Amino acid sequence: MAGRRGTGRLRAVDLAATVGISVQQVRNYVDLGVLPPVERTPSGYRIFTPAHERALTVARAVADGHGWGRTREIMAAVHAGDLPAALAALDAGHAELDRERAEIRRVLGAFETVVTSPVSPVAVPRRSARVGAVADLVGVRTSQLRLWETRGLLRPTREPGTGYRHYDEAELRAAQVVALLRRGAYPFEIITAVLDELRSTGSPQRVRAELARREQDLHRRGLRRLAGSAALHAYLRHLGRA
Repeated sequence: MAGRRGTGRLRAVDLAATVGISVQQVRNYVDLGVLPPVERTPSGYRIFTPAHERALTVARAVADGHGWGRTREIMAAVHAGDLPAALAALDAGHAELDRERAEIRRVLGAFETVVTSPVSPVAVPRRSARVGAVADLVGVRTSQLRLWETRGLLRPTREPGTGYRHYDEAELRAAQVVALLRRGAYPFEIITAVLDELRSTGSPQRVRAELARREQDLHRRGLRRLAGSAALHAYLRHLGRA
């Protein structure tokens, strides 16, 4: 293999050690364009230089914020000289985070509706109720309950033989939550997210706390993404492409 750092060249093992990956991963990154193209010695060994070390360090910083999938796309575009493609991939990552943040805020808003306007407890006749009784208790038409079931929001059981729908206490509460949020003009995808969370925890307050925790995690991810973007910008300036 070629010489060590004193000659301006790096061994693959030294390069791999800078970010804690394997030598095979270094080779893969060259093939994928994450690292700049390499020259070879007459005997066929790859020649790595401080330029590859810099690129690998930048790629690691970008991946910490954007993930390795998008980082491969970004770095390959940079090394191919396609700056617009690199920026488009970078923008897509930021937009993805923004959509996720907006979704959490919408779901949080829906839970605020559930928490501040709690559904009234309703006794379920004979431990379960049929669709007509549920419609009367919730204040909607039976056709709406069937629509919500078709969309996966409600999960009534079916009576063997007759196929009649039966709603237990949990499904009656779910129907009340759906009705409440539909009156607030929440879209079905948000209501689905609310019900999924309620079914997993059983408590609107716990769900609200969990969603707030997720929002804080998004803030941390956003900061890591910002740091990765800053590292990429510094790298582009170093390459004379910023």
